[in-house]
Amino acid sequence: MKPALSFQEGPKPYSWQQFPHGDYLRAEIERKLTPWLPRMFGYHMLKLGNLSGELATSESPIKHQVCVAEPGLFTGVIADVDELPFYEHSVDACILSHCLEYHSDPHHILREAHRTLIPGGYIVISGFNPFSLCGLAQLLPFSRQKLPWTGRFFTPSRVKDWLNLLGFEIISDERFIHSSLARGNRLSRFAAWRRFGKHYLKPMGSVYLLVARKRVAPLTPIKPKWHARPQFSPVKGAGLRQTSKQHCERDS
Repeated sequence: MKPALSFQEGPKPYSWQQFPHGDYLRAEIERKLTPWLPRMFGYHMLKLGNLSGELATSESPIKHQVCVAEPGLFTGVIADVDELPFYEHSVDACILSHCLEYHSDPHHILREAHRTLIPGGYIVISGFNPFSLCGLAQLLPFSRQKLPWTGRFFTPSRVKDWLNLLGFEIISDERFIHSSLARGNRLSRFAAWRRFGKHYLKPMGSVYLLVARKRVAPLTPIKPKWHARPQFSPVKGAGLRQTSKQHCERDS
């Protein structure tokens, strides 16, 4: 297993249009995300990364939605996604769409999201599944310098382990889009294969969507049990035996 921390970063996507079939990819992620949006209540929602900022999230009752990313059309706050300029416990929901793959320290991004989320806040993560047709295409030499294969694909189980260590409760794990997403492939040509994969090869979907909720265990103070200090009392057994022995010697 390769370490998550890396000091080499490839080209990053700043728009869905840079991906092969980017509009289809964004629409499918929005379709999976939409049923969860009405469940997210609160005042503030963060969208980390330019791709997250382009997702349609109007179904959420959270009205104040801010995209934190590099300068772009939907960017509301220009900042690094691993150094969020927000107070602790100040955000109700956080969306990271294909954000972990293209940054050097995905652990720190999740820690920052955890820090800013309130207890009970939601985090939604989408990414590319390495155990899929799209993940296998990353092994080809010609694809390593092209999007989306310039990033580091992490398995959904590994991302869930990171979330569990931070104290998140995994609510949903979905895999979808059974296609290599290569630019030359026509999606309509492989419609039968996608239907087959949707029913029989669900874990091999090229894209995953994780929904988790931040859980914080309440601190219950433990009342100390005070005990009276025991009084000093010598052991009498040995002394009695010694005394009786001395009496016997005297009598003899």
